[in-house]
Amino acid sequence: MGKHLAEAPLEPDLPIIDSHHHLFDHAQDHSIGSAARNRFLIDEYCEFIDDGHNVIASVFCQTTVKTMQRAYGPKELRPVGEVEFANGQAAMAAGGAYGPCLVAAAIVGFADLSLGDAVRPVLEASIEAAPHRYRGIRDHRLWDEDPTVLGARYNTKPHDYLDDGFRAGFKHLGQLGLTFDAFVLAPQLADVVDLAGRFPDTQIVLNHFGGPVGVGRHKGRMAEEFPAWRAHMEEISRYGNVVVKLGGLGTFLSGSPSYNVDPPASSEQLAEEFRPYTETTVELFGADRCMFESNLPTDRTGPFGNVCNAYKRLTAGCSREEREMIFAGTAKRVYRIDLPDDWPSPA
Repeated sequence: MGKHLAEAPLEPDLPIIDSHHHLFDHAQDHSIGSAARNRFLIDEYCEFIDDGHNVIASVFCQTTVKTMQRAYGPKELRPVGEVEFANGQAAMAAGGAYGPCLVAAAIVGFADLSLGDAVRPVLEASIEAAPHRYRGIRDHRLWDEDPTVLGARYNTKPHDYLDDGFRAGFKHLGQLGLTFDAFVLAPQLADVVDLAGRFPDTQIVLNHFGGPVGVGRHKGRMAEEFPAWRAHMEEISRYGNVVVKLGGLGTFLSGSPSYNVDPPASSEQLAEEFRPYTETTVELFGADRCMFESNLPTDRTGPFGNVCNAYKRLTAGCSREEREMIFAGTAKRVYRIDLPDDWPSPA
């Protein structure tokens, strides 16, 4: 999916902060999410985004396979290794040799919140590992009553976000000024509603439109299940501490007809596929609570440029100011990304 396959960029001057992507190496069990790709480092990422769009910075998000964690030492502190790794990749980007994108300008790591109060030293060690870039954690708790949706990949229970131990750990995020990236499947969104209401002072970032599912028991039923998804999203939107990432519909979980197809889908096709979720989310949350994400390399619906064009088409009815918020401003604010005044722009 190199840049030679991408469409010409629409509005190439529009600044973009990619609010969600991964970096990893030797991820032997990452085949479910990224079609057997076991290496995705700064050079691969920069090649993917080199499609003529004005990508000025990005947000690194921890991977579900935990490949860059420490192999030794106290188990609870092993996730700090991924933060150290991401900070190293960010330092490479800041050197300018990989192009005009500050890759991993903000870092979202992992910490097991079910540790309760014992999670605080993990969070503090992560801050120490990347003091200028570490912004928070993602603790993914995907679950579905149909075991074929996820297989045996996740050792989770139906309502982990409601667990007392998890919430004892969660309270430390707000105390330390850290964000929480919530990653669940759409049938679990009621748990996010409850979490947002219980912790109104903690910034919650809902990943991947709240996780619509199109495989297993949900296959062929996305339209049927859409009203329930919308009702949950409407409820979540009432909590001002929640923002939403626009993306993530191009994974194996969504059952997308554009997933890993050859030739790749056009931006027009992708826009029609993503339209119900995108338009509803922007309507409910507003541009200042929405942020564009690529979810590379897990999303595989074609070149980065086609995906960017799709979301530019979908937001064409928004004002320039609103589009600047969706594509860069919201991520910049939420993840506190500082861009040097003299950093060059790709545009």
